[in-house]
Amino acid sequence: MAVIHHTTMQPTKLELLAEWLPGRAWYTAGPGGPGPVKAGGFRLDDPAGEVGIEFMAVTDGAGPDALTYLVPMTYRGTPLEGAEHALIGTSEHGVLGTRWIYDGVHDPVLVAQLYALLAGRAEAQAQSVDDTPDPTVAASLAPAAAGAELVRAADGSGHTDVLVHEAGAAAPLTLRVRRVLRSGEDGGPGRGRIVAEWRLADGTTARGAFTVALADGDR
Repeated sequence: MAVIHHTTMQPTKLELLAEWLPGRAWYTAGPGGPGPVKAGGFRLDDPAGEVGIEFMAVTDGAGPDALTYLVPMTYRGTPLEGAEHALIGTSEHGVLGTRWIYDGVHDPVLVAQLYALLAGRAEAQAQSVDDTPDPTVAASLAPAAAGAELVRAADGSGHTDVLVHEAGAAAPLTLRVRRVLRSGEDGGPGRGRIVAEWRLADGTTARGAFTVALADGDR
């Protein structure tokens, strides 16, 4: 079980994201530049207890033009070898010291647990409360293998496609992580999906697909 420390981070995650978001292919800049506001999400546990895993939804902008982005992040006590391109930034944690924060779609620990959530072997956890499942997150995958490993991840205009190799499978599977969240969208056809909630800029609650599992014929 991950322990959530209620302490300071300098710079904060939102400050790091304000610098990082403009360089993403799926980000649309609004008037005044990035001003991300936390809008929801959930956490997953690393079975080894070493890596923090969070799926954070952030709303950027105001009024009808505001968009909500999904940023899966991992928090590590040491750099992830070979993932310099995926580094969002470093931050000084009030309890744990320096944390290396990565775009989690490029982190094999997050991807393995994302697949485990789809397969029903991991449980989404509340963002800010220890050892508390988030019942609003629904996940399904059929059929599900014993596990999956990250092959590569590539950004698109509104998503990131994470290619994984499932145990015992001949063909790869794509986990399409929705970077721009749309209320009511289920992500279209696929072998499975993760659906969760977030808050819109006007304070109302939205619900839609966070991730869709796509076989070759679904894309």
